Amino acid sequence: MLIAHVLHDKGEAVHALPANATLQQAAQELLDKRVGALVVLDAEGALMGVFSERDLVREVARLGPAALTQEVGAAMTRHVITADPSETLHDCLSRMTDRRVRHLPIMEADRLIGIVSIGDLVKHCIAAAEAESAALQAYIAAQ
Repeated sequence: MLIAHVLHDKGEAVHALPANATLQQAAQELLDKRVGALVVLDAEGALMGVFSERDLVREVARLGPAALTQEVGAAMTRHVITADPSETLHDCLSRMTDRRVRHLPIMEADRLIGIVSIGDLVKHCIAAAEAESAALQAYIAAQ
């Protein structure tokens, strides 16, 4: 299965914020959107980084409550691991596991078109395995 199929099923909604948003604003956005990460975009809409729950926890542990006034641009992950919609689900799962990331922005021709989480990919793997199991059971029952 291709990442493009996962995006089609999941939807291409991307929750983003600017680099000058505060960590308090980012925390509220994570809560409101019920997501684990937000993409950080520049004024032209280009991907600058990813801000995740991990980034938030790291900064609060480092700076205490004062971290919440810090800008997202200073706390975000800048070296973003991305994927292309033509890549396979298994290739992306492997990359996410190897690089220890839970969110993967999907880029097409330097344009952000979506984001997938490791949970999204695992969900699709389980659905594919269940469909294969059902097909095999039906085949065996027909014999």
